[in-house]
Amino acid sequence: MKRVTESAYPISFRKKEATELGGQLQHHHSVVLVGMKRVGISNFLRFFLNHQDIAKTYIDNEMENVFVQVDLNDLIERNILAFWTLFLTRLVDSVQSSTLPESDKRQCRRLFVQSIQLKDHFFTVDSVRKVLETLVATGLYPTIFFIRFDRLQEVVTPEFFSNLLGLRDAARHKLSYVFTSFRPLHDLAPEVFKKQFLSVFSRDMYHPPATGEDLTIIMDTLEEQYHTALDKTLGQAVVDLSGGYVQYLQLALIRLKEETRKPKDVAELSALLSHDEQIIFQSEELFESLTKAEKDVLICVQRGDRITQDQRKAAEYLWNTGMVKDEKAKGRLFSPLFAEYVKTISGSEHINKEFTKKEHLLFTFLKSHENELCERETIIEAVWPENQELGVSDWAIDRLVARLRTKLKDHESPYQIVTVVTRGYKLTNV
Repeated sequence: MKRVTESAYPISFRKKEATELGGQLQHHHSVVLVGMKRVGISNFLRFFLNHQDIAKTYIDNEMENVFVQVDLNDLIERNILAFWTLFLTRLVDSVQSSTLPESDKRQCRRLFVQSIQLKDHFFTVDSVRKVLETLVATGLYPTIFFIRFDRLQEVVTPEFFSNLLGLRDAARHKLSYVFTSFRPLHDLAPEVFKKQFLSVFSRDMYHPPATGEDLTIIMDTLEEQYHTALDKTLGQAVVDLSGGYVQYLQLALIRLKEETRKPKDVAELSALLSHDEQIIFQSEELFESLTKAEKDVLICVQRGDRITQDQRKAAEYLWNTGMVKDEKAKGRLFSPLFAEYVKTISGSEHINKEFTKKEHLLFTFLKSHENELCERETIIEAVWPENQELGVSDWAIDRLVARLRTKLKDHESPYQIVTVVTRGYKLTNV
């Protein structure tokens, strides 16, 4: 079994967040772990799910807890049946490694096989229920971690929510959910996750950028992983520029690994990273995840304007997630890299009509497979080979395609990119 790097972190890592989450799970409460996109929730959960001392340190309810991780990044097709099938798959996987009797394990495997054969929504949901009931009947307490639950934003329904509620009832309320999302559930789908129900269903827990010793732990691990030996000054500068945002930290070290000559000072490092295409792309994804009111307030914060109480109320998400930190009445953005991006978009930015490095890689790959479907996974391998372990978001792929489409049109190219829904893209010559 592949060793999870975060399992070797000291038990004090992210102590505040681990204590809060553990306390909720101790009482079988469900939690929505909310943070800005790519802030490091997955990094924290890999620690929480794999460190051998988590249960006794932070949950300690003298019960045998079973953690079931359902990573929705694994969904190829984002529909409800695919979700329940993935849920059942991961649940049965957990059963096989549990202390359940072999007869129970066989029964759960049988349900899984039947579900795959039938491909029936109701049978699959019922199979999930039966497996959970089996776990609880033997004295186990399951917690289901739905990683990147926001990927289901467009397909969830009231019936779907009712099924989640029904599973808790079937498990005699000895079941907890942990959803990770860049927004609270109500903001994702207000017609499905109504506030009056959410108040008793789950608790929102915000996950801010890492600070202090936690960030140093992550930095040390990443330096070893990417084989980057930075001197103390540049290493601290990378930490400061990232603002505790794990994705910036990773992308910065990847860029420095590629450089044949390291920056000679902090100013050169800052300029290098501020103009890095992947870091700019990540900043754009963060900015575009916000509402118009939040974007307006963010630009005001970057300019140093005084923020009114009404503005703050309208954009409280920025403070809740740590995207904006308090600094007297004005506030400041969490990262100098993000602040530089906001500065450029709030001013007059020159639009470059030439292909960027990533756009060129994408076009070259699609051209080499002209008239063929190029699935998202193969696009990632071709365009982001250095990022496969980090993962590449759906937004990043779609945005890069959109930019390439625009430039092909600007250049009056005979090529066009056709979307194959939920699968990928193909390049055709019109």
